[in-house]
Amino acid sequence: MEMTDRRADDKTITGEAQNTCIADFDPPKKAKTKKFAIACGILASMTSILLGYDIGVMSGASLFIKENLKISDVQVEILNGTLNLYSLIGSALAGRTSDWIGRRYTIVLAGTIFFIGAILMGLAPNYAFLMFGRFVAGVGVGYALMIAPVYTAEISPASFRGFLTSFPEVFVNIGILLGYVSNYAFSKLPIHLNWRVMLGVGAFPSVVLAIGVLAMPESPRWLVMQGRLGDAKRVLQKTSESIEECQLRLDDIKGAAGIPKQSNDDIVQVSKRSHGEGVWKELLVHPTPAVRHILIAALGIHFFEQSSGIDSVVLYSPRIFEKAGITSYDQKLLATVAVGVVKTICILVATVFLDKFGRRPLLLTSVAGMVLSLTCLGAGLTIVDQHHGKITWAIVLCITMVLLNVAFFSIGLGPITWVYSSEIFPLQLRAQGCSMGVAVNRVTSGVISMTFISLYKAITIGGAFFLYAGIAALGWVFFYTLYPETQGRTLEDMEVLFGKYHKWREANAMLKKTKQVDGEDNKGQIH
Repeated sequence: MEMTDRRADDKTITGEAQNTCIADFDPPKKAKTKKFAIACGILASMTSILLGYDIGVMSGASLFIKENLKISDVQVEILNGTLNLYSLIGSALAGRTSDWIGRRYTIVLAGTIFFIGAILMGLAPNYAFLMFGRFVAGVGVGYALMIAPVYTAEISPASFRGFLTSFPEVFVNIGILLGYVSNYAFSKLPIHLNWRVMLGVGAFPSVVLAIGVLAMPESPRWLVMQGRLGDAKRVLQKTSESIEECQLRLDDIKGAAGIPKQSNDDIVQVSKRSHGEGVWKELLVHPTPAVRHILIAALGIHFFEQSSGIDSVVLYSPRIFEKAGITSYDQKLLATVAVGVVKTICILVATVFLDKFGRRPLLLTSVAGMVLSLTCLGAGLTIVDQHHGKITWAIVLCITMVLLNVAFFSIGLGPITWVYSSEIFPLQLRAQGCSMGVAVNRVTSGVISMTFISLYKAITIGGAFFLYAGIAALGWVFFYTLYPETQGRTLEDMEVLFGKYHKWREANAMLKKTKQVDGEDNKGQIH
């Protein structure tokens, strides 16, 4: 009954009386089609391993780098955080690059740049050279972060788009886990060698990625934007569950790209905007109410994902465990591996539930759990910090809350940030809109990771996590207020959905205002 109501609502929104949305076609899933779409999503999302590995490996490698190169805590903060700022260059260029050369070759470019950066970091003789290597790797990470969710969203059928577009976050977590394992595996090498091997090993995933991506098809939406309708239809046939769905998806994409739906030519002429020209004006200068809402939602979720402190928990977990009372290198690194394992398991669980329960319930549950775990972690660390003796129960509480925090993050806020921001922008604005989201994500992540040590020295480590809990609570209110459910919607329907949600909020606000005014008038009349 609920599905019938939703479909009827879809028809009302689009203003069409006939079957006009994919939800109306409900044939049995074709295993071959699903496997092909999943394979494409996996290959594209593997680019996210690059960021994950760097975050994970630096958590342990920075301990040895500090000792070997004799650098200060401030230099460690800069080393850890600047990759996020360098990635801004890559994410800023990736939107236009992917509109120009295509999504697939942009993924290859991302892997190539990161490969060069990883080799440079592995060969670094000093701090300055290491920072140069991180600059190159950061540009590659910026490209990867922007293009993986965009490609995956554009090739995925609506019926399991949430499952596929959560893959980038899955591979971030796999990369983090691999980085933690690398820390533990190479920690026994001589100190002048171990961190260099840890960083240099990151070059190998990028090689596999660059080769594997060449077997993928190009995004059908990008092909339509270039006027290559025949090529786009062939890709859609491989990733759709029926002929009707394939044709419907193609018609929707043509409509979004400004191409007449009745056009059946394999190649058509398209406007210059297909290469990304003029979109900034639509995004920033003269956006429609729906586009403005989409932009605020996309940038907001990226901001709160990072400002709630997940990078501090993941990147500095050895220091957190040290503050909690764990002193040996081996124990700290093993506890950190446990963080990676929990994070990876929870993100795999989230991929299953995204299309079953929807984005909004998981997001709100996730952030509420993060608020609770961060508050308890702050309390536990404060207790440990204020007592000179070893308090076993407080140590256990701190470790448990770190694991719970990454678990709650991974079942909702982590994957949904990338799923949501990659699916809500209109076709013409998607690549560069997503690049803006990645830019906010990386700036916020850079600020958090570059200030954590200084922050906890200024307000105590417990105080730092109380601050993150407060930010996460503000995020919950933001998400509850502004985020409609996007489960099951086609990408081409998002602007209509947000326009409707915007109008509903305005009408609701007007209704409340009217009731308040009427109440005041009635009061006046009574008195």
